[in-house]
Amino acid sequence: MLTQIKGLHHVTSMAADAQENNDFFTKTLGLRRVKKTVNFDAPDVYHLYYGDEVGNAGSVMTYFPFANMGKGGRGTGEVSETVFSVPRGTLGFWQERLSKEGVKELGSYSLFGEDRLRFAGPDGDGFALAEVDGDSRVPFAGPVAVSEGIHGFRGVTMRLRDEGATGELLKFMGYQPVDKQGDFVRYAVPGGNGADYIDLEVLPGASSALQGAGSVHHVAFAVEDRAAQLEVRKALLDTGYQVTPVIDRDYFWAIYFRTPGGVLFEIATNEPGFNRDEDTAHLGEALKLPTRYQQYRSQIEAHLPPIQD
Repeated sequence: MLTQIKGLHHVTSMAADAQENNDFFTKTLGLRRVKKTVNFDAPDVYHLYYGDEVGNAGSVMTYFPFANMGKGGRGTGEVSETVFSVPRGTLGFWQERLSKEGVKELGSYSLFGEDRLRFAGPDGDGFALAEVDGDSRVPFAGPVAVSEGIHGFRGVTMRLRDEGATGELLKFMGYQPVDKQGDFVRYAVPGGNGADYIDLEVLPGASSALQGAGSVHHVAFAVEDRAAQLEVRKALLDTGYQVTPVIDRDYFWAIYFRTPGGVLFEIATNEPGFNRDEDTAHLGEALKLPTRYQQYRSQIEAHLPPIQD
């Protein structure tokens, strides 16, 4: 069993409109845009990162906004819901705020003893806020006050046809099954970073998901540094998983592999962080490009749609 993984690092999804996506996360949800860069494999598309003040691991939602992308279809083999942690007693505030902002699919529910508020993102993305006691992570002090703000992720829900192989993988990664409720099984990583939970929803007869705008592209797990990442990579390879080489993503190093249930997993380092090329006071303001694209800056900037803050 691995011990290097300390919860979620980030969750990356796809969107159809960069401005709409930016406004939803920075204005409606009150997160901070901590980086504005481009898709390393498609530099004509933004890669936008939203999180707490410095983009700590376990707080960062990221997006590839492909202009006019068709919406994804819900089903199995995907992350169906990304869950954020908010302070106890704040769901009433969020219900009122999101309702005033015209956010769709609002609904209250309870899972594993947590009071939650479900809602949809601009592209039908599945989200929820969970009231959590004792979350010491400090929300970003932006449009939403710290007293009601989002601490970071609570976890994600993956919708699968079968729990078995993915559950075994999670246990190998250091997660432990801690509870079961209806179709849901909860896994938790001990001593995590606050973004500690993976819930598996098992629907054997459901159809497969179709990726598009509003779909999660991959979910990333946090390790402290490159040495820990290499240990995890070797262990996964020894177990038979097809794992990519280490890829430099400028703000972290990444490896990727596909899970038995179809979800793409990433293992990402906490180092070097989002302040490697911008000071904390100005995170996310300038367009940052990978070194290999710097020579094409003028063409890239001319192609990308402007984002009004």
